[in-house]
Amino acid sequence: MYLDLLGALEESWLGHTARHSAWMFTVANLLHVLGSSLVVGSIAVFDLKVLVERGRHAWQVGRFAIPLAAAGLALQIPTGTILLAVEARALGINPAFYAKLGFIALGLVNVALFHARFGGVLRKDALPPDARAYAVVSLVAWIAALLAGRLIAYL
Repeated sequence: MYLDLLGALEESWLGHTARHSAWMFTVANLLHVLGSSLVVGSIAVFDLKVLVERGRHAWQVGRFAIPLAAAGLALQIPTGTILLAVEARALGINPAFYAKLGFIALGLVNVALFHARFGGVLRKDALPPDARAYAVVSLVAWIAALLAGRLIAYL
C-alpha cells in the first residue's frame, strides 16, 4: 500500500509539474532549506538556553524561537511533499528518508512531552534539571533529521 501511495504521488499533477518545472523544484528546494534553517536554528537556540543556563528565562527565547520553528516546519511539509513527488518511488524507500522521518517524529514527540511536562513552569526563573535531557534529545533529533535529509541524495 505504501508503494502504491508513493507511485500515486509521483504520477500526480504535483509530481509531473515538479519534474518538468525547473522553477517549481528550485523554489521548493530553496524554501525547504529555509524551513530547515528556521527549525534547527530556532530549536537549537532554545535548547542551548535550557542546557547552558539551566533554562533560566527560557521562555524569553522560546517566545521567539518556538513560532519560528513552527513556521519552518510549516514551510517544510508542503515543500518536502513537492520534492518527494519528483521521485517518490525511489526516495520513499531510501534508508535516509526513513531515518529523516524517524528523527522528525522523535523531535515532535520530544517537544510535545517537553511542553506537557514543563509548559506550566516555563515562565518561572529556571526549569527543573530534568528539562536538560529533553534539550539534548531535541538537539540530537533535529540535527540528525537535517543530516539524514542531506544523506537522501547520496544513498
